[in-house]
Amino acid sequence: GKWHMGVNCKTRHDHCHHPLNHGFEYFYGMPFTLLNECQGTDDPELAKSLQDTYWFYTQMIVFAVLTLVIGKLANLFPVKWKIIICLAICGLLHFISWFSSYGFTKYWNCILMRNHEITEQPMNLQKTTSNMLKEAITFIERNKHRPFLLFVSLLHVHTPLITTEKFQGRSRHGLYGDNVEEMDWMVGRLLDVIDKEGLKNTTFIYFASDHGGFLEAHRGNSQLGGWNGIYKGGKGMGGWEGGIRVPGIVRWPGVLPAGTVIDEPTSLMDIYPTVVQLAGGAVPQDRVVDGHTLVPLLQGTEQHSRHEFLFHYCGVFLHAVRWHQKDSGTVWKAHYATPVFQPEASGACFRRGICPCFGDGVTHHDPPLLFNLSQDPSEANPLSADTEPLFGTVVRRIRKAVEEHRKTLTPVPQQLSPYNNIWKPWLQPCCGTFPFCWCREENNKA
Repeated sequence: GKWHMGVNCKTRHDHCHHPLNHGFEYFYGMPFTLLNECQGTDDPELAKSLQDTYWFYTQMIVFAVLTLVIGKLANLFPVKWKIIICLAICGLLHFISWFSSYGFTKYWNCILMRNHEITEQPMNLQKTTSNMLKEAITFIERNKHRPFLLFVSLLHVHTPLITTEKFQGRSRHGLYGDNVEEMDWMVGRLLDVIDKEGLKNTTFIYFASDHGGFLEAHRGNSQLGGWNGIYKGGKGMGGWEGGIRVPGIVRWPGVLPAGTVIDEPTSLMDIYPTVVQLAGGAVPQDRVVDGHTLVPLLQGTEQHSRHEFLFHYCGVFLHAVRWHQKDSGTVWKAHYATPVFQPEASGACFRRGICPCFGDGVTHHDPPLLFNLSQDPSEANPLSADTEPLFGTVVRRIRKAVEEHRKTLTPVPQQLSPYNNIWKPWLQPCCGTFPFCWCREENNKA
């Protein structure tokens, strides 16, 4: 399915970010992400967030190059031609990145790979659903006689909501509902295979979403990005519950009792230590691992989540902290920064397309906005020292937890910097002779 971690670092074929270089033994799917450009019918999605940035840097670099050229020709200040040429090349790359977001994205970045080989460029979205299912099913059949880990990251229910003709119009909730129906059918097909192969009682299955509904995704009056019920906010908002609370459904007949509901804060980071324990391994001891195994909680040998604090980030910025107070069972949440909604009462950042993580797009809170999620899951009523006797105590305890948490962090290169997101032709995956990248899997087989 969707990898979304990229492919290359320094050359077109080094595959340093590829799944096979990060613990997986087999891969089929998208190395990048699904965008409206992949379908080619909706407004460009990549352009919304990046075009303004690319165009701004292009203008600044062009202005700098012209200034340097004029200064050198007029002998106003010494500067080497090499520096001017390098700066001009950088400006050209920014211009190409800005220009390519209009049309080339589909042909260069909407691709499917099997292991290190590009199988489709651009991908055929009408066949993607059946391709993903076929790959997952054959993987199960190939590995049914030994322990295996199958991670299926569906392209559903992500905009542009690719839905096959069979499921269009099936739901009462428009295209998004149709997409959910098809996803449900796909999950059912995979469970049927597990049952058919006699693996039902020996297979741990965990279904979850990576974030809440994408509130800003609209086509006219149609909501394309889901609905978050009573919870405020949505995808990409750092701390609001609507972007964080996601389904977590576990199936393991014969081991875990059916119909059990566990109302405890857990995290998707818990998947890793859970899988490691089930596989008989041990998590690394040379670093802080933020997740905790879910096995004791699921089996009922522990009644409470091992998470006392959960830290919610937007990019590299800490926006909110959740404290599960063990002695009382109360779940508190403190917001240090929240997105500025546009329009103000809309509950989303409609004018920006997606909420920013910093700058004038967020409001910083000191003291933080504090909510009692046990009583106010909608985060409608922020507490204060006047309305909550424990306000000062809770805020101080959370602040201390943040200080301790930050001591465990190791600085890493900023993956979302302009340089790391500028288009680099020498890294562009291509199944033909660049820039003429075009291939279909059936053609390769033929």
